[in-house]
Amino acid sequence: MQLALSTWPEVERYLQASTGIIIPIGSTEQHGPNGLIGTDAICPLKIASEIERQVEQADADVLIAPSINYGMSQHHMAFTGTVTLRPTTLIQVAMDVVTSLAQHGFTHFYFLNGHGGNIPPVTAAFSELYAQQTGNKLRCRLANWWRNDAVTKLAAELYGEAEGHHATVSEVALSYYAHPEAVKDVPLSPEIAPTAEFYDATDFRQKFPDGRIGSSPQLATVEAGERFCKLAAEALGEDYRRFLDA
Repeated sequence: MQLALSTWPEVERYLQASTGIIIPIGSTEQHGPNGLIGTDAICPLKIASEIERQVEQADADVLIAPSINYGMSQHHMAFTGTVTLRPTTLIQVAMDVVTSLAQHGFTHFYFLNGHGGNIPPVTAAFSELYAQQTGNKLRCRLANWWRNDAVTKLAAELYGEAEGHHATVSEVALSYYAHPEAVKDVPLSPEIAPTAEFYDATDFRQKFPDGRIGSSPQLATVEAGERFCKLAAEALGEDYRRFLDA
């Protein structure tokens, strides 16, 4: 069940059965020469849709919020097309989304995340929300789709060290599965990008001139992306069901 495609009476009826909601969150940032700028939002949104499909097959229901497509991507701002929110802005966005939905009766907020840079601001937002609430009502979780055993194991089997740390093969593959019409065939050199510590956007661009960190995303395929999507949806769908009991 998609919040954006529902009416307010339908949402009221949903709340009679469940007060949980999945909120996909990502970013709008560069992902190397062959990775889509929307990758970090595309991936959690596709996984959320797969969770919805799996739940409906079990004659149940889940509500998926519109995705938050902008994140904290300051360190990618040396690459054209990247859009970033300040950490304080993202904190407030997350808080406003939760408090708006909480006013209608939602209690469990499952942020399905596609971008590592969102982790500190969003978890800080949770702390602010808990500090402000007058009763023990709200429950918030940030679930990073790439950080589960099934996805990690498959990435290691398929790509080994070539999976990398940014513009990873798995995330590019998943974005290609979501949008096969946007698959890019771009030669990359070196085959596996370097890895190093970085500090700001300028330093990032100097050390990783094509935007990749330790990855070889030319290995990405639509077929592998489907496998990552289904594995992530199974794991995160189960995690969401357990979260509703918290």
